[in-house]
Amino acid sequence: MTSTPESVDDRLLSAHDLARAALHEVTPASTIGEPAGYTLEDGGVVSLRFYNRLAGYPNWFWTVSVAVVEGAEPTVLEVELLPGDGALLAPEWVPWAERLADYQAAQAALAEADDDDAEEDIDDLEEDDDLDGDDDLDDLDAADFDDDGSPILHSGDVDGVDIDELDEAAEEPDDDEDD
Repeated sequence: MTSTPESVDDRLLSAHDLARAALHEVTPASTIGEPAGYTLEDGGVVSLRFYNRLAGYPNWFWTVSVAVVEGAEPTVLEVELLPGDGALLAPEWVPWAERLADYQAAQAALAEADDDDAEEDIDDLEEDDDLDGDDDLDDLDAADFDDDGSPILHSGDVDGVDIDELDEAAEEPDDDEDD
């Protein structure tokens, strides 16, 4: 929207650099597009608009309101992101059956892609000799087991310390306690 003012300070209409500097304080430069016009507000205020490049905000505009106080340079009053025509309208209604069909098709495509990835993973595992497991059994000998035949490190071990041994030491009576 561009209005034709009765008396507009030309400095306000050309204050795009000032407006961009104000916008850079609240948003990255990549989200600010080209100038998109202006609107005259009450009290001699001009709102300069810039196209918005933020994802998810179609038809929204960065708006910077500027004014001139008597005897001073133009100043920024307000910076905001405002909706344009059609920005707040809901998208066209799609029947539930069609949305469901689209969803199911997308899920099937994802499942197919996952199956393809799983088959590739299995092929990679079959090619990997380190995961064979038979080689590890050949390396075991009697030193790898406790007296009772269980592996040295079992669920009762913490960082290689047999916690069962610690329990036995705690159960031994101290001779000093008899006094």
